Amino acid sequence: MLANLLKKSRLLFIVGIVLLLASCSSMRYFPSGNVQRGLASWYGPEFHGKVTSNKELYDMYDLTAAHPTLPFGTYVKVTNLDNGRSVVVRINDRGPFVKGRIIDLSYAAAVQLGMSGPGVVPVVVEVLKKYSPKKSSQKFFVQVGAFISKKNAKRLRDELLRRYPDVHLSVLRISSQTYYRVRIRARTMEAAEKIAQRLLKEGYKAQILEEQRFP
Repeated sequence: MLANLLKKSRLLFIVGIVLLLASCSSMRYFPSGNVQRGLASWYGPEFHGKVTSNKELYDMYDLTAAHPTLPFGTYVKVTNLDNGRSVVVRINDRGPFVKGRIIDLSYAAAVQLGMSGPGVVPVVVEVLKKYSPKKSSQKFFVQVGAFISKKNAKRLRDELLRRYPDVHLSVLRISSQTYYRVRIRARTMEAAEKIAQRLLKEGYKAQILEEQRFP
């Protein structure tokens, strides 16, 4: 009986490992998986104390970074391919906005990687899945307008509903003022970009916004 129990325990352990590996492999943060290669840059004093994309205050002495698509709160290991040095940073901002660059590091992270002098270096970015939120925790919107007049906001919403699904009003109250924002929901950043490009061609203003959903 003991031998049978041990066999069952081993079988359950193996099944558990297989399921765990399957669930891990199904989560891809990049098209190629969870590792990305490209150029890294850094930003410092001119942005110190300013609001980041996730509404924090940027601190150049914290180990943080900006990335175009990774969910806020994602932890990544960045390795400088020129010298082999690595650092772990948390994504709290959007950028860089220069073609070919994949991540924009804080000054502190740049110092640890030995790149504060060169400014731009080739790196490998690896997502630390265990400590990072899932991509499904992101919500994307394309904002087409913000109005003080609810009537004007409804007019634009009704106009857009003829051609776009998931158009809605988002109400924002600041002090004694209320704003009615016309937004279109998008499932992914890529879908939001396509909607924004279409809106711009049609003569509308379009701003892509991202919000983080916390469990």
